[in-house]
Amino acid sequence: MEKRLVTRYATRSVEAADENQRRVEAVFDELGAAKPDSVSYIVLRLADDSFVHVSFHDHGDDEVNPIASTAAFAHFQQEHADRREGPVDQQTADLVGAYITNID
Repeated sequence: MEKRLVTRYATRSVEAADENQRRVEAVFDELGAAKPDSVSYIVLRLADDSFVHVSFHDHGDDEVNPIASTAAFAHFQQEHADRREGPVDQQTADLVGAYITNID
């Protein structure tokens, strides 16, 4: 995968984190149904109700992002600033290594 993004942000409250999680889960439901190639996506909800998104993409800058192009992701982005406390920190990342067996 050529592109790796790590996105972090805090939420305003437990209720906001719960709503954020519901919207993220809908994104995964849509991705699971569509099964796009060349993309991996992991979202973690931390103990303090902040979130970390890690995405791996293998599409060109002029191609459609298979995550961001879903209807569920558009819904996730609606009122995101209202659920969030502070700014979004998004950075590109270099993969040092990965080992994943069972992530459930």
